[in-house]
Amino acid sequence: MPFTNAQQETAADPRRRSAKGMIVSHERRAPFQLGCLWILLAALALFCSAVHAQDAAPADAARQSSAPANSQPAADQEPETIFSHSDANRWWLSGQINIITQGHGGFHALYSGPNSLKPSSEIANSRIFTLYTALRLTNASDIVFDLEEASGGGISNSLGVAGYPNIDVVRIPGEGTPLSTAPYVARAIFRYVFSLTDKAEDAEVGPLGMLKSLPARRLEFRVGKMSLADFFDVNPVGSDSHFQFMNWTAVNNGAWDFAADTRGYTYAGMLEYDYHTWAIRFAEALMPTVANGIALDGDLARARSENLEIEFHPHVISDKPAQVRLLSYVNHANMGDYREAIDLFLQGKTPAPDIVATREQGRIKYGFGVNLEQQVWGSLRAFGRFGWNSGTHESFAYTEVDQTFELGADYAGGTWHRPYDKAGLAIVTNGISGDHREYLKLGGLGFLLGDGDLTYGRENIVEGYYNAHLWRGVYAALDLQHINNPGYNQNRGPVLVPAVRLHIEF
Repeated sequence: MPFTNAQQETAADPRRRSAKGMIVSHERRAPFQLGCLWILLAALALFCSAVHAQDAAPADAARQSSAPANSQPAADQEPETIFSHSDANRWWLSGQINIITQGHGGFHALYSGPNSLKPSSEIANSRIFTLYTALRLTNASDIVFDLEEASGGGISNSLGVAGYPNIDVVRIPGEGTPLSTAPYVARAIFRYVFSLTDKAEDAEVGPLGMLKSLPARRLEFRVGKMSLADFFDVNPVGSDSHFQFMNWTAVNNGAWDFAADTRGYTYAGMLEYDYHTWAIRFAEALMPTVANGIALDGDLARARSENLEIEFHPHVISDKPAQVRLLSYVNHANMGDYREAIDLFLQGKTPAPDIVATREQGRIKYGFGVNLEQQVWGSLRAFGRFGWNSGTHESFAYTEVDQTFELGADYAGGTWHRPYDKAGLAIVTNGISGDHREYLKLGGLGFLLGDGDLTYGRENIVEGYYNAHLWRGVYAALDLQHINNPGYNQNRGPVLVPAVRLHIEF
């Protein structure tokens, strides 16, 4: 894939949102079942460690290696996926399966509303399957066409937490037709590269790009169906949801209300300029017709999203790669206004604050983001994110976050002779604007949140994971999240959310 170096690591596992599925909830048996899964996965990891103590299989066909920077795979290394893929072909065919079982025990809650995280114990399973195809048309152009199928669901119908703990689960649409569980087109992208120099650089081929070399200075044009999160706000330490973190606001900047349908995709045109240690990218994308909607508005005059990102590669620490990405976005859509909804309720014109009743075409929501990544030493990398948006108009496409801070790190397992295992830890704190919190306090509902009342506190999340390579393209992970003040409510929680994940590359 022809991303900058920092983007290549996440290329084979573009971040995605799965289709709506039914929750599998077993109130009383949830802790026991999840505990058994944890024990089973721990046993698999220990067995793997004993049998393959010198395992050196690379992590992924189109990602950069997750091993320490100074390590080299053995000459007789295992295939990168279950089936090997040649870079000599003009075409690419591969796939992934990602299965997550996640739950929580009972937790303290003074009250609950229609959009609350359930205080009784529950367990849910999600599955997402992606088929990747790509074709090199010429030495300067290629196309990508991906099919995806998703099933299962998330705890509490994917409601009640702004930093929702499973990114493979989408929000349940509040309006319109429920999502189909049939396979759907995830990506259909045409790319053309304009060369601005005679000097060329090698590029890795893979599911999102089949060009074997790229001009050192170039302009790339993309158009089609895509996820903006594949190209913007990318972070090699904290973006790959199928090898790293699972929480929505750990994997993406929670305050970036990026244009997308319910599943996380949109139609867009994108330009990217790359030159040595910096790059700039811009995308114009379609917005959904309603908040959290599956239908996209094709009239750019009334609804659209502009996204701009500048990327730098400074040398903060000698010989240690660093990345800085500065993001800005402006959304135009049929959005409601929190203050107007509050005023209508206080005037007795609505029985409760209703953001839908205040929607007006052409309203604007804008925001900014900072994305940082730093190699500390061979096995340790650190990252951080900051995000802010105006918070006056309703959360529309991603999640109900108006400000976010995130710090985290990952560590490759070379120290214990497992160089392609990885452990990670992230701390996230999310907040919302004054009007947003007053709207929820008075009983208003967003597309994710609504406890019926609110004693405001920042939603604070700590997530840790261990991802183990089992065999060839098979990986398993343990994940644990501690969520304090779920839905920004001090009268609910904290809640502990453990999960197990099985990931297969073929």
